[in-house]
Parts: sequence; structure tokens; C-alpha cells
Amino acid sequence: MDNWRKSSYSGPDDGNNCVEIANSPTRVAVRDSKVPARATLTFPATAFAPFLEALKSTPRRP
Repeated sequence: MDNWRKSSYSGPDDGNNCVEIANSPTRVAVRDSKVPARATLTFPATAFAPFLEALKSTPRRP
């Protein structure tokens, strides 16, 4: 996958350190923008939306 894009939450206040995603018709990949050559999480496209919903419902740590 080579169509990586940064999260919409990435901005100048956080040093642009965020996650990036890339997608194909069947898969969605996630990587750390600070170390893009390292490990990538890959999900079936149908599992990505439920994964995001689970993240949204998880309380943030201070």
C-alpha cells in the first residue's frame, strides 16, 4: 500500500506525530507516522469501522 495519509487529528501542536492509514478495496493498514518503516497493523476492510468505534468508546488515559 502506498497511499498513506495522516489522521485528521494530526497537527502542528503535536509535531505531526500521529497515525497514518492506507486502504485498498479489501484491507486497511495503520502505521505510526514517527517510524513508518516499522510494523503495520492490517485489518480486513469490514473490520476497520468496528475497530475505530471500539477506540472511540475506550476512555482516554490522562
